[in-house]
Amino acid sequence: MPTPPKPAEHVERALCVLAHPDDVDFGSAGTVATWTEAGTEVTYCIVTDGDAGGFDETPRERMGPLRRAEQEAAAAAVGVRDVRFLGYPDGRLELTLDLRRDITRVIRQVRPQRVLTSSPERFYERIGASHPDHMTVGESTLRAVYPDARNPFAFPELLADEGLEAWTVSEVWLGAGPRPDHAVDVTDVVELKFAALKSHVSQVAHRDDLEEFVGGWMRQTASRFGLPHGRMAEAFHVVHTA
Repeated sequence: MPTPPKPAEHVERALCVLAHPDDVDFGSAGTVATWTEAGTEVTYCIVTDGDAGGFDETPRERMGPLRRAEQEAAAAAVGVRDVRFLGYPDGRLELTLDLRRDITRVIRQVRPQRVLTSSPERFYERIGASHPDHMTVGESTLRAVYPDARNPFAFPELLADEGLEAWTVSEVWLGAGPRPDHAVDVTDVVELKFAALKSHVSQVAHRDDLEEFVGGWMRQTASRFGLPHGRMAEAFHVVHTA
């Protein structure tokens, strides 16, 4: 089997499409920090407001706005200023044409060379990674990348009514899946990742061991990919789509 091509060393624009506020920060904020430090313009597209999350008595009507604000603060911690929310209901995502169209719209607006999203494959060894919303967003995003965003005849209203021309994404990075093939050493930016995670007060304030827990997970990932002892990494399955 031929060796798959490596990811691009640098891209001008990247788009991260995730289901909930905090998804990108648990799995990918260190990687995002390396991108923004290298000059990549990163946009977040969060499909829900996370209104079904939380661990306290915060009224449900306040949770969505609270989590939006937390995600914006977390994004700023790793150099991301453009955060967009699609407003779908947390915990009730389905694979629909409307969701594909809305993600396609953002791809055509941002015109990224790279898209990061969640894996659509169930990870049986770590079932918590395979929240149904995560899998739905991953599959919807892949369908938006190919064929929708690059096909000018898919969702023609995006071109006719909004002037959004077709755009081809070169590569997709899938997180939290069962077959990672690329690791990013995030040791030197890990404090930025921890700052991003701690911005999600409604989700992590009950954990006194947050840094130890996430750091241990990243050290295991680094070891699995052969990085030196003590390094920390995030891992992805990179799919070349151009």
